[in-house]
Amino acid sequence: MSVRRDTGFTLVEVMIALMIFGMIAAAGVALLAFSVRAQGASAVALDDTGALSRLSSILTADLAQAQDRNTRDVNGTLLPAFSGDAAATPLLRLVRAGWSNPDQAPRAELQKVEYRLAGDGLERVAYPALDGAAPLPPALLLDRVRTVQLRFRYRGAWSDTWQGNPRAALPQAIELVVTRADSRLYRLLFLVGTGAGRVQESGSGAQGGGGGGAAGGGTGSPGAGAPARIPGGGDAAR
Repeated sequence: MSVRRDTGFTLVEVMIALMIFGMIAAAGVALLAFSVRAQGASAVALDDTGALSRLSSILTADLAQAQDRNTRDVNGTLLPAFSGDAAATPLLRLVRAGWSNPDQAPRAELQKVEYRLAGDGLERVAYPALDGAAPLPPALLLDRVRTVQLRFRYRGAWSDTWQGNPRAALPQAIELVVTRADSRLYRLLFLVGTGAGRVQESGSGAQGGGGGGAAGGGTGSPGAGAPARIPGGGDAAR
């Protein structure tokens, strides 16, 4: 006489299988959540890198084509060709060449531009005309900016401010230090124009050499004594 035995799983086996399935599912969900967070962090980092690259490229183009051309604001006030002060608004103002004109509009190829820190964003403001024009809408270049610091190099010395004048309209180089909201600090260096001195001493008629050199016919770099005075700037910071 044969005995029939029922086949199947016991309750203990089913519970163990469910526990293993739950552990695998929990691990999968955790891995998916980590991947989503990593993708989001990568996107933010890439956006930051792209914004910094755009800022560097735009500043390089603007400063490399800086021109010695005074302008006037909407009230008719005469403004220097180049001015900068991190504690002022705007923190940087200049006139640049190379403003493309594909439509052959009746306007100059020079353009007045300003850089401003509005809230936590670093903005670039352009003007449709050099004199007496209202600004165009600002373009946000970099967000989450905590502070901006500027220094201007001229004839071997650094200054925290710059106000162009007939004797020294443009600095030779600029240092820009940007501190982001997460306390990361970025230091960028730019040449202004050709990076050469633009002072013409009376009787010499010669311009200076490369960036950081003394102007031809003028005096050399200041000595190691008291802080030097820079034309257009404040006390030189060594």
